[in-house]
Amino acid sequence: MINRIVIMTFQADKVDEFLEVFDNSKTHIRSFPGCLGLKLLQTTEKPHQLSTYSLWENEDALNAYRHSELFDKTWAKTKVLFSEKPIAFSTEVIRDLNDF
Repeated sequence: MINRIVIMTFQADKVDEFLEVFDNSKTHIRSFPGCLGLKLLQTTEKPHQLSTYSLWENEDALNAYRHSELFDKTWAKTKVLFSEKPIAFSTEVIRDLNDF
């Protein structure tokens, strides 16, 4: 499984606009083939910094989403709201000590 984390820093007055974009697309993203989970996180010290945390069956499923029309449309609406370049990376669990 692949964990995908995208850290996004928004213009402070654009957070609500992003939340609307996210709320309009979250069900479609979550139901995309290969998506096993999706969370939206907010940095406690910086409320204008949000991150998506998604779980994918494998790299092929993630790449299928990243090359989809759904991603293109969602990303186009999102990237214009940033105040900093986003940081995105994928991880795999190599040790799991908790059941959560």
